[in-house]
Formats: sequence, C-alpha cells, structure tokens
Amino acid sequence: MEYNFENKKITLPKSDSFKISETLECGQCFRFEKLGEEKYTVTAFGKVILLQENEDKTITIYGVDEKDFSEIWENYFDFKRDYDSMKKLLSEKDSVLKEAIDYAPGIRILNQEFFECLISFIISQNNRIPMIKKVIKNISEKYGKFICEYEGEKYYSFPTPEELSKADEEGLKECKAGFRAKYIMDAVSRVISGEINFDEIKEMTSDEVKTKLMTIKGVGPKVADCVTLFSCNKCDSFPVDVWVKRIMSHFYFDGEEASIKDIHKIADERFGEYAGFAQQYLFNYARQFQIGK
Repeated sequence: MEYNFENKKITLPKSDSFKISETLECGQCFRFEKLGEEKYTVTAFGKVILLQENEDKTITIYGVDEKDFSEIWENYFDFKRDYDSMKKLLSEKDSVLKEAIDYAPGIRILNQEFFECLISFIISQNNRIPMIKKVIKNISEKYGKFICEYEGEKYYSFPTPEELSKADEEGLKECKAGFRAKYIMDAVSRVISGEINFDEIKEMTSDEVKTKLMTIKGVGPKVADCVTLFSCNKCDSFPVDVWVKRIMSHFYFDGEEASIKDIHKIADERFGEYAGFAQQYLFNYARQFQIGK
C-alpha cells in the first residue's frame, strides 16, 4: 500500500479492504467516536487521530507523522497484511464466509495495546457496546492522562497498569464497571507482578495465551480469545460469543445448537490460521442480520 504524507496527515489509496466504519464498528475495539459519515476519531497508544473517507474513496488520517505511522498506526490497522489474498482464500473455502466477507469487505483486524485490550474485554462481559465505551471512557478520564481536545471533546489515554493500580474497587464501580471491578483489579495486580507479561505472552501459541489469560479472575474462554486475537497477533484464535454461536449453529450444524468445542473444531478445520479473520466477518454478518435469533 502506498501512502502520501503531508503536514501531519497521510492519505491512503482507495481500497476495498479498508472501510473505517466496518473496521471500527464490528465489535473489536471501543475507543472511537463517530463524528460524521465515515469520519471517526480513534484513541490508542496515548494518541488521537482523525480518519475521514474522501469523495474519491481515499482515506485521510489526520494527526499523524511518518514516525508515528510507521511505529504505531501501520501495525495498528494491519496495513502490511495482504487482505485481498486472504479474503480470496477464505471465500474459496467457504460459501457462507464468502457472503459475510462480501457484505463487509472493509473489515481489518486491529492490533491493539495488550493491557487496554485485556481490561476492555473484561469490561465487555454481559455488556452492550455503548456501555462498554462509557466505562472505558470513565476509567480513562479518572485514571489516564489528558491528551487533547477536539471539537469540544476531551480525549484521555487509557491508564497504564501502574496508573490503574491506584484504583480501588469502589473507584472502578464509580466508573460503572459494576461486578467487573474486582476482575479488573485482579488483572492489574497480575500484570504489575509480572505474572501476566506481554513479552512472554507474545511468544506463546494461541492456546497457551488463552490458558494463561484464564488464570485472571473473571476471564473466560471468550474474553481470553478476544484478547489473544486483538492484541497478541494470534490470528488462529476464534472467539465465540452469542452471535458467533448462532451463526455457526445456523449454517454449520443444521440449526442445532452447537457446543463451543465443536464450533472451534469446525473453525480450525475450515479456516485454520485465518480463523480470527473469519470470526470477525461472521460475527459482523450475524449481528447485522440477526441470524439465528
């Protein structure tokens, strides 16, 4: 992909493999704000950027220089991966997945910061996206650092483990974390102690990462799989939530409710090393069309 840099902004060429709304609103991340049609802010790694689709379908990212782009955003948006070839391969393998890909071909898997991703998906348990976003925003404002103000909105970084270690359960509950507050505190404690260490985790297999993350109180298979996929670059991870379970049962098990074990077996057999990408296309498709509900 070729880029055009100019005065703290970069313009990306038109591509069927990157749609801002499809990537940000498919349930994998929560630190974004929609400002208009295909116009969003994204907060990550202590930075805020603005993305906007232009009339010619190119995309401009504002607030980024070449250094930040190469060190943060190129990897964050997974721009080095050949999505066209990957989607072609998956579509040829599976007709259902082809429909899901064709519906939202602009989805990309984001490579998020590990600690923020971990806490975010702990917060996501039994929660709706607007509330997840609100809790994360509250925690960032209370324990993170101020970054900037844009169009009247103040933006804060997500707290580091050290910053969040200053929180207590009551403070997290004031941020509307609810019963998840004690799980957040346990996760913070294990990261601070080094028991959960990203440098070690990124060298593990996806199954090893999942097992390690599930030692954290309140972290089950779905949360562990999400963190493994969205922040550890383990693309064979296949998170199963209610929507994925519904679409997999509907299309691959003749409408009979399938076990998570059987779903993972099918995903591994059909999608292999790209199971995580397949999951995201299927999840988005199931949610948009209310499949199996």
